[in-house]
Amino acid sequence: MSAAENITEPEADKAKASQKQKSKLHPILDELKGFFWLLIAILLFHSFVAKPFYIPSPSMMPILLKGDRLVVSKYPYGWSYVSPTIPNPAAIFRWLFSDQGDESLAIALPETEGRIWGGLPERGDIVILTHPDSKQDYIKRVIGLPGETIELRLGQVFIDGKPIAQEAQPSLKLPADDNNECSSIDFPNALQYDDTGELHCIVSIVREKLPNGKYWDTIDASDSENDNVRPYNIPDGHYYLMGDNRDNSADSRVSGPRGLGGAVKWENIGGRASFITFSVDGTTSLNPTTWFSSLRSGRAGNSLRTKKEEQTK
Repeated sequence: MSAAENITEPEADKAKASQKQKSKLHPILDELKGFFWLLIAILLFHSFVAKPFYIPSPSMMPILLKGDRLVVSKYPYGWSYVSPTIPNPAAIFRWLFSDQGDESLAIALPETEGRIWGGLPERGDIVILTHPDSKQDYIKRVIGLPGETIELRLGQVFIDGKPIAQEAQPSLKLPADDNNECSSIDFPNALQYDDTGELHCIVSIVREKLPNGKYWDTIDASDSENDNVRPYNIPDGHYYLMGDNRDNSADSRVSGPRGLGGAVKWENIGGRASFITFSVDGTTSLNPTTWFSSLRSGRAGNSLRTKKEEQTK
């Protein structure tokens, strides 16, 4: 009698059941494996090419509003220890389900010096950086370069003792909505009704312009202590960063846990802001109809590269 003939009927049934179970699990395991590799591909893309970014505050108004979603390019400045995107499950859980989510959603790698490839940030670039202490992502504009001396007098920026040219612009009418409450503390007397009876945040604009024609608009909301900064020598390998909403930005001028407390290391800059993908006014809810009604018009596709006037001969 052969070995196959020695298998009893119950054992044969058990083998068939086991084989059937394996055949059912196989597609599930294939799906999980596919999801795993998709997740790895997304994280690699986020780490080394580009990633989405959400604007959580008004510090970069008027060019960026709270509620804007944008794309950050990782490769222009090369890669450093802040480049990899490694999700922190515990932080994500706290962000979703508790009030203790004021932290980075990614795992912070040990601080190391140097970068791999890439160029240097230029004055006027809008950059994403990792706060040296909290490890949260910030977005600011590059104002001072390594080795320079920066100073502010009554809100005007001086580089190595020379002022950056300022030009007053017409007041700008920005939307007043759930993501831009235009509070009287941050924007005194700015919340106003227009001729149609709609509320807007009307802010004073000061344009800063470089000798090479590059320019950007800043908001001068009020007189503040950050309008005056004593001469500060920027160390080698560091950049002085400021928000365009000068009176409402925790940046290199500001000390304390939320401010940057001076110039930021080159290694802490993670990428350059490229363009806005879409923007929401803060009324989005679980109701699918609000996913469209909350969209702000006219913002998708706006470039975030520093503008430059054509030079006349």
